[in-house]
Amino acid sequence: MQDITIHVIDRNGKKHSIAAPTDMAMNVMEIIRSYELAPEGTIGICGGMAMCASCQCYVNSKHMLNVMEDDEEAMLSEAFNVKENSRLSCQIPISEILHELEIELAPES
Repeated sequence: MQDITIHVIDRNGKKHSIAAPTDMAMNVMEIIRSYELAPEGTIGICGGMAMCASCQCYVNSKHMLNVMEDDEEAMLSEAFNVKENSRLSCQIPISEILHELEIELAPES
């Protein structure tokens, strides 16, 4: 499988079903930026280093994601609007197991 489908609910509540390549070593935040689903400069401010939480999202589907690393956990402990299903989208690598993943972008803080 080359591309998977990811469903993203933007900060205005609109749902987008987008194609994400599995062969380019991208993460979910990079896909969101490439489709311009958040205004420029409001997501991935740190460049995907788990240092800003601007790419926080809520994972609405039951997919088994990669284990949360210490950096991500520490950043989420300081972020606003954190929920049980919060993750940093920059820390979710695109892979075939994410086909039909549904996330919602956390509000800007």
